[in-house]
Amino acid sequence: GAAGRVMEILGRVGEIGVDTEIIIRKHHLPHEFPEEVLGEAAGVSQEVSADAARSQGREDFRQLPIVTIDGETAKDFDDAVHVEKLPNGHYELQVHIADVAHYVKRASALDREARVRGTSVYFPNRAVPMLPEALSNGICSLNPKVDRLVMSAVMELDAQGKMVRARFTPGVIRSVERMTYTNVNKVLEGDAEMNRRYAGLAECFRLMEELALILSAKREKRGSIDFDLPERVIEFDEMNRMKSIVRSERNIANRIIEEFMLAANEAVANYLEKRGITSLHR
Repeated sequence: GAAGRVMEILGRVGEIGVDTEIIIRKHHLPHEFPEEVLGEAAGVSQEVSADAARSQGREDFRQLPIVTIDGETAKDFDDAVHVEKLPNGHYELQVHIADVAHYVKRASALDREARVRGTSVYFPNRAVPMLPEALSNGICSLNPKVDRLVMSAVMELDAQGKMVRARFTPGVIRSVERMTYTNVNKVLEGDAEMNRRYAGLAECFRLMEELALILSAKREKRGSIDFDLPERVIEFDEMNRMKSIVRSERNIANRIIEEFMLAANEAVANYLEKRGITSLHR
């Protein structure tokens, strides 16, 4: 008869979290980082040095009221945004993306491991990240009130949402607030408490909404399909037991971030296209 040996015991059937462990093994997801990779991650400083911030070609955006807007349960913040009205009546949209490449050097152990993984993998109550947490939730997460290195897309859009110009630069930001879709939406709906709490930012959010609606209308004109379908959210209790499946509420704040990310992606795609640089478009 066939013989086998026990490699690993994941837990008892019915135990919390065992099902996720089974799926991870079944699909051979690399869920543990090699020592060398963890060592490299541990060697990365968790603070942006003055030298790095001032390094050649980095633009300083730290004086601007830049914010991140994410879901309630997000633990890492990849992108931050800012909008202002220019003297000529146009909008300036800034999208700042965590500058991961500054910390993950080409052909380093971190880089090789990230290539093997390709992406992070998300489960309803945990993630198998592409990079160790010291990076993904630490120095590469645009946490509020700390300096962070970014790659920035600065776009000028006219009253019809047409992109007049765009430029790209390494930058440094200091997010003023970790916002949630829910709270931005409440500010925009005129909720008194939220308008008091975020008094300094309320005007910014109104400007964001204005620009997002212009961009959305422009996309519709171009024949873009809006897959605005309800997503499912699985809720867990503090013991990590599943307690319910609800519809995720999508509001104007979600739309704002989507429109801004699309604009940034398009600006980058145009830049690469014009210069004949081959790249993957998603």
